Amino acid sequence: MVALMAFAFVAGAATAVSPCVLPVLPVVLSAGVTGGRRRPLGIATGLTLSLAFAIVGLVYLIDALGLPDDLLRNVAIGVLLGFGIALLAPPLAARLEGWISRVAPRPSNAGRPSDGFTGGLLVGASLGFVYAPCAGPILAGVITVSASQTFTAGRLAVAISYALGSAIVLYALMLGGRRVTARLSRHVGSLQMATGALMVVVALLMFADLDTRFQTAIADDLPALLVNPSGELEASASVREQLASLRGTSKRLPELGMAPDFIGNQRWFNTTGGASLSLRELRGKVVLVDFWTYTCINCIRTLPYLKAWDRRYRADGLVIVGVHTPEFPFERDPGNVGDAIAQNGLRYPVAQDNDHATWNAYGNQYWPAKYLIDARGRVRYTHFGEGSYERTEHAIRRLLAEAGRTPRRGMARARAETASRLVTTPESYLGAARATRFTNGTIRPGTETFRPPPGGLPHDQLAFEGTWRIGAAAATAVRGARLQIRFGARRVFLVLGSRGGRASPVSLRLDGRPLPDRVAGTDVRRASVVVTGQRLYRLVDLGRPERHLLTLELPPGVSGYAFTFG
Repeated sequence: MVALMAFAFVAGAATAVSPCVLPVLPVVLSAGVTGGRRRPLGIATGLTLSLAFAIVGLVYLIDALGLPDDLLRNVAIGVLLGFGIALLAPPLAARLEGWISRVAPRPSNAGRPSDGFTGGLLVGASLGFVYAPCAGPILAGVITVSASQTFTAGRLAVAISYALGSAIVLYALMLGGRRVTARLSRHVGSLQMATGALMVVVALLMFADLDTRFQTAIADDLPALLVNPSGELEASASVREQLASLRGTSKRLPELGMAPDFIGNQRWFNTTGGASLSLRELRGKVVLVDFWTYTCINCIRTLPYLKAWDRRYRADGLVIVGVHTPEFPFERDPGNVGDAIAQNGLRYPVAQDNDHATWNAYGNQYWPAKYLIDARGRVRYTHFGEGSYERTEHAIRRLLAEAGRTPRRGMARARAETASRLVTTPESYLGAARATRFTNGTIRPGTETFRPPPGGLPHDQLAFEGTWRIGAAAATAVRGARLQIRFGARRVFLVLGSRGGRASPVSLRLDGRPLPDRVAGTDVRRASVVVTGQRLYRLVDLGRPERHLLTLELPPGVSGYAFTFG
């Protein structure tokens, strides 16, 4: 907490001298150079109090009332525009100043000139609400973290630390401004009107969102450069962690609706006594729901990251729940699912969703698919397919921070296989329900003998040879069965199974020759793969994407389901 308070103080000071608060500086300087000698102190005090209130109080109120997230920003633009118009019209400015003077209590010591502290306090208090939405990505992080958590004295201390950092720097600027503007007293009227014009222009630019586009472009580097151009501040491990946390929360994740619960599941793995889980009992935790199936290569490639996140963030309140929704009939077997969980070293809970009940409740359509749920049970982030691991982890850290947890510094590390670029051959199914691009013509259910394809096989095409028994999801070798595919990829995978799980060797040839060991996949030995369980087998790994003709000779009883590539 002390490290976070120290960083918040430095971040506030950095914000006070950054371009994102240019709209406030003219008001501060203009207000600070007029009035008694204690007026700048009053402005700084009022700014500190109102800014802390804006960070903690107003955002809670806006969230509780369900008001738009950009309400504070719109109010700021309106106030800024009002200040500018008032300064552009001297009579209006004088009337406004007179109203403030009447509102402010008179000094108790009659006959002694006012020191301006109370008037400055009111000006500073009003500036806090202008300053809050204009401070950019750093303050947005503090606001987001505060707004999404229960109120504590520690979070109030962080907000006050940020406000103090900004107020002290602005106080110094006001003192310096008084010395400079004392020499320009003859031109005060012109300076105030110029300041008013600048404020009106800035308000219009903010209305057009040009300021947020600029801040977003520089948010990653500006705070560190302003605090310490050499980067020494970020070299501190604790401060670097807080900086990463605040940068990661610079934009609040959207609310995508309440998350559906886990329903219609046949079995749970990796839970106490096989007990089922519900989102109600996980309330207060951040939950990552991962839809997968164990023969999906895209799913398999994401597992190292899921395991790394589970190891790193479980103690911080992250719960990963795998929802195993099958694609092929054999993936409904709990024994097969349990073996796959053990082989992949998964320690987080996994629900068996054979009837696609949870899948349908989420309206899901993809393997893999990730749904990130906050501590209040709302879906806040989704990702479909492979990739975007860093973005997903940042979202995890954001929601943990919202839940009041402070993840330890640094990102999780995972080594995982990635899909190669320039893959031209799409996923290819062998069962009649989804078989396409076969030179044999339309693939229909039943037992059929296929003749060798005439001529060469075109790119990305497949061909059966010999006698096969074709089902909806798979094709099973009967006699003299061969399977050819001309692919363009680096890696070739095929879902295979054998009758009764007995060991059955499938020979492989590449461009008519036995598959060389140098390009054999991890499941291949001496140009053949021994099929036992029903799973995904790695047949070919070329090192880079290339085009080749792959031929498989399958013994009776071996079934093929689908090719995938990478």
